[in-house]
Amino acid sequence: MSATAVKAAKAALRKEIKSRIKNFAMEVRDRESSLVQEKLIATEQYQKSKRVCVYLDMDGEVRTDQILKDVFRTGKQCYVPRIIGPHMDMLRLHSWEDYESLPRTIWNIRQPGDKDERENCLETGGLDMIVMPGLGFSMDGKRLGRGKGYYDTYLNTYQTKFGSLPSLLALSFSIQVCEDVPVDEHDVLMDQVLAP
Repeated sequence: MSATAVKAAKAALRKEIKSRIKNFAMEVRDRESSLVQEKLIATEQYQKSKRVCVYLDMDGEVRTDQILKDVFRTGKQCYVPRIIGPHMDMLRLHSWEDYESLPRTIWNIRQPGDKDERENCLETGGLDMIVMPGLGFSMDGKRLGRGKGYYDTYLNTYQTKFGSLPSLLALSFSIQVCEDVPVDEHDVLMDQVLAP
């Protein structure tokens, strides 16, 4: 498939999945969020990880509040994304109270403030695991992001610096699971997609 065809297929799939999410009942979202978070916490990869990056959910994504609380309860080091312009870093978060004090972005996502000085995982040894968001997923690890390339760019930078990637586990609602997801050479496969 040509690059133009992949781009068009991704755009069409994004539109379809956004429509599914818009019509997805809140009580089902809540139930599935809880189930998927419990699945992640039970994985061997998570249990063995000491340094975990967790996305801070926006509307339409599997929530991550239970995961964050478990990270802090079990003494793991927690990192969260901060996006400034086209750039994303993974910065240290110290506690649930620290999370609750974070400002909200224009997308209503909590993240460290632009001038907030925090430990950057790229400067202090990397990560064991990244919990990945997305719009759509295939169960063989293909991920459809929102089209901005933040995670793909970050993972490329990480790979260049450390020579390998941490475990990549994606969280998905049942309605986000697709038979197949169009990908190009820049897309990174997930190690595991967790769905209800």
